[in-house]
Amino acid sequence: MPHAIDLASYIAGFAASPLARWRASMPWELAMQAPNIVRRLLAELPDEEYAIKGDIAIHRSARVEAAAVLKGPLILGADCLVAAGAYLRGGNWIDARCTVGPGTELKSSFVFAGTALAHFNFVGDSVIGAGVNMEAGSIVCNHRNERAAKEIFVRSGEGGALQPTGCEKFGALIGDGARIGANAVVAPGALLRPGHIVGRASLLDQELPGRE
Repeated sequence: MPHAIDLASYIAGFAASPLARWRASMPWELAMQAPNIVRRLLAELPDEEYAIKGDIAIHRSARVEAAAVLKGPLILGADCLVAAGAYLRGGNWIDARCTVGPGTELKSSFVFAGTALAHFNFVGDSVIGAGVNMEAGSIVCNHRNERAAKEIFVRSGEGGALQPTGCEKFGALIGDGARIGANAVVAPGALLRPGHIVGRASLLDQELPGRE
């Protein structure tokens, strides 16, 4: 049974966003292509709205504190905040009004408007919807370090069968308005519907039965 994931059913604004042309892609395909996608979008940005240097574009209303590390390709949207000690790498697209808090690392990901990666988070190879909040210390893992076979599997719908992605690095597709509690861990391959809540200090691993 092939994967059937409608990105717009997780992220309402996907079809109207600059990423709309990739709507038919699987979320792990987006993550794998993140550097190329961000470079393509960067070439289309208006100079009057963004300060562009090399392969990094920062909206002129965004704020980047001292000691943040920004590595391209990167697009940082309007009214965003990147706090001191944040580390952005591997190709990231960050929509308007997002916060990347102190000590947070973001790698090869797409983040929609109004999302907050609060403090000391890691998010790798993921697609994150609008209005998502990650409390301090919460993690979205992108690699199955615990086993010899590294390919990541996702479930075909809630309670469905595991299916291969064909990749070894993928974090999560997180729907609009999801909440991830402090010190929670989301294991690779998670598909979180809009409004999903992950409790504090918990593990969400959807490869395991009954862990939706």
